[in-house]
Amino acid sequence: MASKRIAVVEQGRCVACGACENVCPRKAIGVYKGCYARVDLSLCVGCGKCGQTCPAGCIRLQERTEAPV
Repeated sequence: MASKRIAVVEQGRCVACGACENVCPRKAIGVYKGCYARVDLSLCVGCGKCGQTCPAGCIRLQERTEAPV
């Protein structure tokens, strides 16, 4: 069963630092082509570690039933 929450990245604010990638226990988030972080929704468990670590504050958790932004 999938988690109730997922991480969502506001790509326009992401600085592609990789901090989120380093703390994700499931390796569900990574920097895409050096431009912005991207979440693999099939791996994300909604733990929130990426959002707590993000220096740009561009990662938030949302209910999985909502359409990702």
